[in-house]
Amino acid sequence: MTPRQTESIGVIGAGAVGQTVTATLVATGITRRLLVASRTRDQAAALAADLADMRQATSSPTRPESCDVAGMTGCQALVIAARAAFTNARCADIRMGGATANAPLIRDLAHQLRGYPGTVLVVTNPVDLMTRLFAETSGCERVFGIGSNLDSARYRLAVARLLHVPATAIQGHVIGEHGDHAVVCASSTTVNGQPITVPLTQVRQELRTRPGLISSGVGRTRSGPAGAVLSVLHKALGLADGIEELTTHHHSAWLGIPLRFTGGQPLPCLPRLTPEESRQLAAAATKLRTAYHALQPLHDPNPLETT
Repeated sequence: MTPRQTESIGVIGAGAVGQTVTATLVATGITRRLLVASRTRDQAAALAADLADMRQATSSPTRPESCDVAGMTGCQALVIAARAAFTNARCADIRMGGATANAPLIRDLAHQLRGYPGTVLVVTNPVDLMTRLFAETSGCERVFGIGSNLDSARYRLAVARLLHVPATAIQGHVIGEHGDHAVVCASSTTVNGQPITVPLTQVRQELRTRPGLISSGVGRTRSGPAGAVLSVLHKALGLADGIEELTTHHHSAWLGIPLRFTGGQPLPCLPRLTPEESRQLAAAATKLRTAYHALQPLHDPNPLETT
């Protein structure tokens, strides 16, 4: 293995996001083995064959293989990008439209992976609810959702464009829900370490419209989530240190907060919030708790509760 490579990573889901995640992992060579599972073994085998072609063309060190979910328990990390077959007719609070459809799928995967000791990254929306559902049903200890990570990347891009500075100069976070109750941490945002005044109205407008712009043009957002997965895997597997905004258990809720990874171990590192930002975060937590409890009849009557 190369110094920045792990032994094996599994990806569950061969749809648009799963395909892009797996292609990204092959292209970067982050893992020696890449195990792919999907709704049917034929789908997984087809994706693995396509990825093998990519491996050959790029001389990637990553070997893709089709697998069932039970065969993934030896992986260092799993990425859950599975999605139920449904049509989301919502015009507002769109990500929540997948809650009742995706919950049984995530519950079933959690049962199959109960006690899995590695890192689990959940991509399936609504990601904050699905992350909690997987964690509490499976009993797995290292379960994170990537929603706020993608929101934060979009936030830095928007601020950089509006202020005409490089995106790499921006330090700032979006936390809370991956959805309508996202919290922009404007008060702690800096450019080259210096405080700035964030054009919040314009930024929030761009964060609201960007997902729809992408979906209307190419059907689904895929490259952004794949990039977030890759960045988080580097930190969670101890291949790099740094901060990632991830859904995790925080106080009495599961929502997005910044985590500082050192040697693969995460510690919360929330920035100082204004009273208004704290109010918004509390509102996001209340919304997510309420929405999660509404899912209770759809999963285990005796889940492994953590609150």
